[in-house]
Amino acid sequence: MLKVAWNRSYILSLPPNHRFPMSKYEVLPEQLLHEGTISRENIFSPEPIAEKWILKTHSASYWQRLKALNLSPKEIRRTGFPLSEELINREIIIMNGTLQCALYAIQYGSAMNIAGGTHHAFTNKGEGFCLLNDIAIAANYLLDQNLAKRILVVDLDVHQGNGTAEIFRNEPRVFTFSMHGANNYPLLKESSDLDIGLPDLADDNFYLPTLQSNLNNILDHFQPDFIFYQSGVDVLETDKLGKLSLTQAGCKTRDRIVFEKAKEGGVPIVASMGGGYSPNFRDIIEAHANTYRVAQEIFF
Repeated sequence: MLKVAWNRSYILSLPPNHRFPMSKYEVLPEQLLHEGTISRENIFSPEPIAEKWILKTHSASYWQRLKALNLSPKEIRRTGFPLSEELINREIIIMNGTLQCALYAIQYGSAMNIAGGTHHAFTNKGEGFCLLNDIAIAANYLLDQNLAKRILVVDLDVHQGNGTAEIFRNEPRVFTFSMHGANNYPLLKESSDLDIGLPDLADDNFYLPTLQSNLNNILDHFQPDFIFYQSGVDVLETDKLGKLSLTQAGCKTRDRIVFEKAKEGGVPIVASMGGGYSPNFRDIIEAHANTYRVAQEIFF
């Protein structure tokens, strides 16, 4: 059974004209339910994560200041969100959503979080709509509990997973792979274990073979026993921030490549949503929904 994390807190009220499309967290599950890709039985509602798992990844000083709403104005601007108690509560529920998905993936092969992919959160700071790093927290939980020995992070959001790269810089049990726009945010990149910086306007014909060959090499050499997939859809040609040129079909094939490799190798995989900023909201929902459709088809 495909287990899908979703909680009412994922829908967050933000000031008018805020550019982050929070409503996709409400529309996507309804779309998946309406079309029959998932049923209510597939959805689980995570609770807030235990603080000790946050502290396995993030510094105590940063976490204490964050939960006390005591970040500086500069730090708040860097995150892109107006800081609030509601936002912190949302964040810690999302963190547990990905962690619980990891446990479900071990049981069923694959699980999905209709949020997360907060790859710009560092050990001691947040940025780019990310306060805490859900993939890193869940990966550290699996390592701590001896549920995985070699974890691969496949980050295919158009923006480099700089926070994840920093967190696991000195952790040989986690391989960070980020394939992103070379000329996109963040301006200053961190060093992942493998970074593929793509040129502007890279299309399906360039992107998909590049992903296939590099993913094959990583799987052959690193041989992970767990995969976290950051499945941002800001790689679409319609995305106003992405600068790449993938079609809807190409983005869906991207997902298929990742899920098929996990399935072939018998490696559990968790997908977190990541970004998507196409002006036409339907483009965002369709691309995110494709990720769920492909996972359901391949694993179930």
